[in-house]
Amino acid sequence: MRNLKNNLTTSGKGSTNIQSKRIKGFGYQVLGFGSGGGPGATYIVATGGSPSSGAIVCTDYKQHTFTGPGTFTVCEVGNEKGSDSVDYLVIGGGAAGGAHGGGGGGAGGYRESSGAASGCYTRSPLGACVSALPVTATGYPITVGGGGSGVACATGPSGTGSSFSTITSAGGGGGGGGGAGNYPGNTGGSGGGSGGYGPHAGAAGNTPSVSPPQGNPGGSTTAPFRNGGGGGAAAAGGDGTGSCTAGPGGAGQTSAIDGTPTTRTGGGGASVQGPGTHGTGGPGGGGDGTDSNPTPGGTVNTGSGGGGVHNATPANVGGAGGSGIVVIRYKFQ
Repeated sequence: MRNLKNNLTTSGKGSTNIQSKRIKGFGYQVLGFGSGGGPGATYIVATGGSPSSGAIVCTDYKQHTFTGPGTFTVCEVGNEKGSDSVDYLVIGGGAAGGAHGGGGGGAGGYRESSGAASGCYTRSPLGACVSALPVTATGYPITVGGGGSGVACATGPSGTGSSFSTITSAGGGGGGGGGAGNYPGNTGGSGGGSGGYGPHAGAAGNTPSVSPPQGNPGGSTTAPFRNGGGGGAAAAGGDGTGSCTAGPGGAGQTSAIDGTPTTRTGGGGASVQGPGTHGTGGPGGGGDGTDSNPTPGGTVNTGSGGGGVHNATPANVGGAGGSGIVVIRYKFQ
């Protein structure tokens, strides 16, 4: 029916309720639009390392590289939709090789996360299924282990450990010294190769023990002065042989956490006393065994082991180990 002003009205039940329901329905839609999904993605903001603001990698990711002591400072923590955890690579300092017919120095310990928190990049098998580290807004002291310095006529000094947050990678074990005794070398992230008369085994790696293992044992002396190579993060040091050949250093592991696939943590090659063939350094920066002085050392910031030396004069000093490194990576946008 129509009223006096010729406006259409409805009679019967629900005539005014229809308009009311429409208004409520519109209001409900606005409320739903404004409250759906919760807060948006937020991301980690951090400083430290080189460069101090972190380098952009693969567009959405930053990495902070520490080649010496420092602090990784988290200024803001993101959330699960953005980022609240970091991937890492922590490598301890490599050990020095042994002297006077010495074994190769062991590589520093190698520990790495899977990369799942900061995009796809090539990482070592040791990183498989290893979780990223959650962070809070605080400063994390970074320790970067030094390589062992060669000494005359003795077992090489071990490297020192590197650390970030709850992750510590041990220094490599020194290569066994030569001479008339039996010198198996020192235990460490990877073990030192043996020196001396033999036969005897090289030193144990993955010391202290972690899972997955941070390194491998050094090689054995199988006959007098056919010494063992230092262990690497991917393989044990090679054994010396009775055919006048010293053991090579064990191979290292490869990661592209800092944007470029790089192999680190090779063990040092051993020396052979008398005529024969010295061991080569393991892939990943390990120093070669030699008669020369100075003996080749491990490559800096790879945690690699130094080479053993036979009878270099005047110092007869084993090769120094390479220093360690810490790399931290996360999604920043």
